[in-house]
Amino acid sequence: MSDVTKTVQRWHASFKKATDFDSWGQLVEAIDEYQILARQLQKEVQSTNSHDLTEEQKKTLGKFATCLEMRSAALQNTPSQDDFKLEDLKKLEPIIRNILTYNKDFPFDVQPVPLRKILAPGEEENLEVEEESDAGTGAGSTPSFTSRVPGTLLPRLPSEPGMTLLTLTIEKIGLKDAGQCIDPYITLSVKDVNGIDLNPVQDTPVATQKEDTYVHFSVDVEIQKHLEKLPKGAAIFFEFKHYKPKKRFTSTKCFAFMEMDEIKPGPIVIELYKKPTDFKRKKLNLLTKKPLFLHLHQTLHKD
Repeated sequence: MSDVTKTVQRWHASFKKATDFDSWGQLVEAIDEYQILARQLQKEVQSTNSHDLTEEQKKTLGKFATCLEMRSAALQNTPSQDDFKLEDLKKLEPIIRNILTYNKDFPFDVQPVPLRKILAPGEEENLEVEEESDAGTGAGSTPSFTSRVPGTLLPRLPSEPGMTLLTLTIEKIGLKDAGQCIDPYITLSVKDVNGIDLNPVQDTPVATQKEDTYVHFSVDVEIQKHLEKLPKGAAIFFEFKHYKPKKRFTSTKCFAFMEMDEIKPGPIVIELYKKPTDFKRKKLNLLTKKPLFLHLHQTLHKD
């Protein structure tokens, strides 16, 4: 059996594993598998030594990766009628199984994933190890990727009688190398105990002010659900991200989270943890022993 045939079989097995998880309601596992497979296909599309696949086959793989990302995104956000459904994704199985002979039009009107790094869970650490080794050897050239443009804050929800809304002002974050962070921003998400999104994920605009050991944001983020509607054990996560020019991708540097019993009006400082972001809050390691924190201010709105 040729290498390319074995590779296609691995892709197909990964796809089946992901859709099985999806069918069984194991959404965290499904999201991980979708993102890992999308990353593998993306690497294949970008590779100059890609098992002798034709340009048309690469284009099809790129569109396939887009559909995987769309389904992953649908699982992480509040479902809507426009979401990419599991039954739609399953229609693509013959394509990934027979990519070497597939010659029909792609069944969905999508574009290949843009040329950028798709980071599956836990992959940033591996990339940064690669970055250090490349720096030492001068090995390899990095293709040009476009970075994600942050700034997706949403307006406050309409008030409801007896219900409470939360505005979080992200004031600043303390980091020993704050001044060296390029295009820093914070991704805010609200997760349940299993790490599944309860709200749309929001990105702050890029911070423009850095001084000493602080990156200043001074930006309000509106939590997109009334507090009374959040389930027990939910938490609000803050992922600090910055651009890494050597590898040309945006990396998570550290994260923080706030649990429901910490929600009360006024200022709060919360601890910073080492990546990768652990949305299940099982394996937490402080970023540093130094007194560096994320500084927030909470405002509660009750009608």
